[in-house]
Amino acid sequence: MRIYACADYRTMSRQAANIISAQVIFKPDCILGLATGSTPIGTYAQLVEWYKKGDLSFAEVRSVNLDEYLGLAPDHIQSYRYFMQKNLFDHVDIKPENTNVPNGLAEDPEAECRRYDRIIEGFGGVDLQLLGMGHNGHIGFNEPSNAFPTDTHVVELTHSTIEANKRFFASEADVPHKALTMGVRSILQAKAVLMVVSGADKAEVVHKAFCGPVTPEVPASILQLHRNVILVGDMEALHLLPKEVLHLCD
Repeated sequence: MRIYACADYRTMSRQAANIISAQVIFKPDCILGLATGSTPIGTYAQLVEWYKKGDLSFAEVRSVNLDEYLGLAPDHIQSYRYFMQKNLFDHVDIKPENTNVPNGLAEDPEAECRRYDRIIEGFGGVDLQLLGMGHNGHIGFNEPSNAFPTDTHVVELTHSTIEANKRFFASEADVPHKALTMGVRSILQAKAVLMVVSGADKAEVVHKAFCGPVTPEVPASILQLHRNVILVGDMEALHLLPKEVLHLCD
C-alpha cells in the first residue's frame, strides 16, 4: 500500500488525477471503476482540464460506476448517473455506450445486480477502481454489517449514510433508503484501487480502516488485503496515520 499525504484538497485532487491519467495513458482502453460523492469532484475537474488541453483522451476507456440510488431516474439531479454526466462524462470524449451505471429504475433490482456483475466480468475486471470512503467506513454503498457482501446487491442505507447525503436533497424524507452497489468481491478484484479521502472528519475512520482489524464493521478495512492500494488524502484526513508510512505530495 502506498499513501500520499497532500497539503490540501486541491493538491490531493491533482495527485489522484495524476494516477488516473497515468492509467489511461498507459492503457488507453482500460476499464475505470468510478465513484461519486463530494471527494472525487476535484479529481474529475482536473481530468477534464487536462482533456481540454489535449493531454488526455478517454476515447477508448470503458467505465463502471460503483453504485446508484434505487428509484432514481438517470436524469434525476441527485442520481449518480447525472453526477457522472455533470462532473466528467459530458466534458470528455468518452463514448456514452462505454459508460455503465446501475439502473436505479430496474423493475427487477436483483436481476439488474446480476446483469451488472456480468458486465464487469465481461470486461475482465476493473483496471483501476476509484473509491471514496463514508464516515462509517463504507465503500460504494457496502455498509457496516456482520459480513462482507460479495456481488452487486441491493442495500438498505444506514441512518448515518442517509444523514450524510440529506444535504443534497430538499429534505431527509427525499433521500432514497435503498441503493444498488458493486460488491466487495468486484472491488477487490480490481488490479489497482485508488482511494481519496479529505477532511479532519474522516481521520478517525481512515485510521480504523488501515490500522485496525479487517472487519465488515468497517468495510474499507478489507482493502488491507488488496495487493495494490493507493491512498491519497489531505493532511487533515491522514494525520492519525503513522508519519513514517506517508509519502508527501509534490
